Amino acid sequence: MNPHLAPVGVPDPALLSHVQELCDLSDPYACGPAEDELFAAAMAQTNAWHAERSPFFRSLYEATPPAHPYRAPLVHANFFKRHEVLSIPREDVDLHLTSSGTTGQKSQMFFDTWTIRSAQRMVARIFERNGWITPDQEVNYLLYSYEPAPALNLGTAFTDNYLCDFAPARSVEYALRNTGAGHEFDPFGCVAALRRFESDGAPVRILGFPAFLYFTLERMRAMGMAPLRLPEGSLVILGGGWKGHADQRIGKDEMYARVTEQLGIPGERIRDTFGSVEHCVPYIECDHHRLHAPVWSRVAILSTSTLEPLPYGETGYLHLVSPYITSVPAQSVVMGDLASLHPGAECGCELGTDWFTVHGRAGVSRNKSCAVAAAELMKGMS
Repeated sequence: MNPHLAPVGVPDPALLSHVQELCDLSDPYACGPAEDELFAAAMAQTNAWHAERSPFFRSLYEATPPAHPYRAPLVHANFFKRHEVLSIPREDVDLHLTSSGTTGQKSQMFFDTWTIRSAQRMVARIFERNGWITPDQEVNYLLYSYEPAPALNLGTAFTDNYLCDFAPARSVEYALRNTGAGHEFDPFGCVAALRRFESDGAPVRILGFPAFLYFTLERMRAMGMAPLRLPEGSLVILGGGWKGHADQRIGKDEMYARVTEQLGIPGERIRDTFGSVEHCVPYIECDHHRLHAPVWSRVAILSTSTLEPLPYGETGYLHLVSPYITSVPAQSVVMGDLASLHPGAECGCELGTDWFTVHGRAGVSRNKSCAVAAAELMKGMS
């Protein structure tokens, strides 16, 4: 068994029994009345947990008690860029991650052992369901993220390195190299790594920011390189968006077609993801390239004018809810993304849960995410 699939216990089994039961569900996309009832019970427990331990959340909760069993008072993700709010003693913090790179305001998120391990177990279960946990198959990794450096605690770097736990590494290459004074995008190093991986024979796993992968493909094309054919079983897992380079962004279908054309990886082995340090529940595309909500979360779309829930198909703020988190009152987070929600049946894949499409960031802000800071490193490199 992969260690990330191992059991993990809530901080207080008596107070969080339903949270434990929900997060112990092994089918990532189970759905039905029983799961809905359990989710509501788990949300009630996590709301009570944070109301007891966080004066900030208690004041919100008492002022606006949820009218729906899934709801909790809304907290915008940007709140965590300016405030450190914990529901646990600091000595119980097992991990501290930030959401941005070298510049910009940073979300400060703190995790106890339960919170981070339960989130990791969610990822592991989705990887297991897709057949991506291969302990007997070495792979070569190309990580479009930050090379480790002292005091680097970015959520994206943590996630990408964690994803290397699902298949043993024959080699690992980073797109954002540690220079000693920061990080620098290395497109020629990426091209050289892909060339080497083509002849090595082991499958390749490409993880991280899609914009960096696109710039690598552009560099290959500019160099007149013939298409590569990476070994069978290679996999691309993207995440982080195109923030800061929206003017150069290409559509998802075109991006996937370029990866298939230039690297030889079929479309069903290319998946985008959505996630954030403020809400660590993983949203990973199905083989039809839809971001389905796993059983451990619920997704809503809120009106940009009233914050009331919108019906399927309409665009508004992305609202993510999950009772898994006990360290910080971030069980009901409004993201800075505009999105629309769709019923599971509209996808056509075998998953029955709702799925959402992200349409872009809401408004214009000086706040910078990991992808924004990373994008700054690419200026002048295309």
